[in-house]
Amino acid sequence: MRISRFMARAGLAFLAAGLGLGLVAARAETELVMSSWLPPKHPIVVKLMKPWARDVEQATDGRVSVRVLAKPLGAPPAHYDLAKDGVADITYGLHSFTKDDRFLRSAIGQFSFLGDNAVEVSKAYWTVYSGMLDAQKEHEGVKLLGLFAHGPGLFHNNERKIESPEDFAGLKIRTPGGYIAGLCQDLGVTTQFMGPGEVYEKLSRGVIDGVTFPMEALKAFKLTDDLKYSMSVPGGLYNTSWFLVMNEAKWNELSDADKAAIEALSGEAFAERAGAVWDEADAGGRELVSETDIEVYEANDAVLAKVKEVAAKHEADWAAKLSEQGYDGAAALSEMRKLTGTTY
Repeated sequence: MRISRFMARAGLAFLAAGLGLGLVAARAETELVMSSWLPPKHPIVVKLMKPWARDVEQATDGRVSVRVLAKPLGAPPAHYDLAKDGVADITYGLHSFTKDDRFLRSAIGQFSFLGDNAVEVSKAYWTVYSGMLDAQKEHEGVKLLGLFAHGPGLFHNNERKIESPEDFAGLKIRTPGGYIAGLCQDLGVTTQFMGPGEVYEKLSRGVIDGVTFPMEALKAFKLTDDLKYSMSVPGGLYNTSWFLVMNEAKWNELSDADKAAIEALSGEAFAERAGAVWDEADAGGRELVSETDIEVYEANDAVLAKVKEVAAKHEADWAAKLSEQGYDGAAALSEMRKLTGTTY
């Protein structure tokens, strides 16, 4: 009797173990590593990337997880190639950080006068760039998961209020590269490129006189003590075009069901989500700045007219280059502004 009971229990234990192994195998995770270069407490990390990662795991019933690294696997400008080359599985970053012309069409998300909030600009950016301008084709070697933009970019400095176009001359300003660097140079600014994490030190030491940033960055990078003036223009002086990408080979390893689950959280849904995080962060930045002595003001008519003149030249040059690739840049930009309700 005891032997029979022992055998029965052993059989049940073996069966349970077998079932357990089956369950583990069925729920085995594919871990995707995301390299993240913004400060770990930055709103984009805390309120966008990490929640998106958790939602991916939930949407795939635990089959796919995304681990957001506390430290990046390379410098910010390297992040697209980190994903393309498989050093990281997923990365995010700015197209303007890449020095070559491989992302020419992405500049549609960098121009002046695109919109007054990040949600509308990000959604329009995804719609137009991924549609009319075939963004995926421009992102070789990766799966393009998301495109987004931050809130309206401003011109911040600690030297003088910009009251005429001539007031730009000689100011040393950090820019993120791309369109805004060219715009500022044509206005007489001496531009410097550096990662956002370097701005505090360079600004506090007087290496630069100011920076082009959305309002949230003054809080995120603790810049309020070293700035005196913040100038805005309707629709933003500029914007930045951001990507969220995944290594193509790693993407192709996923099941169709998991791809569909991730895509449902990406694209326009991700653009709207990213925009909302930026808008909330901008509100926090404005609140902090309102408690300081920084003078926040809109560009006057003379300055605005000059910015429009220079911006129009850059847009025309960009559209001419796109026409050589078979794309109508002017129509795409017009459509983007139509979607955001921006008049220009």
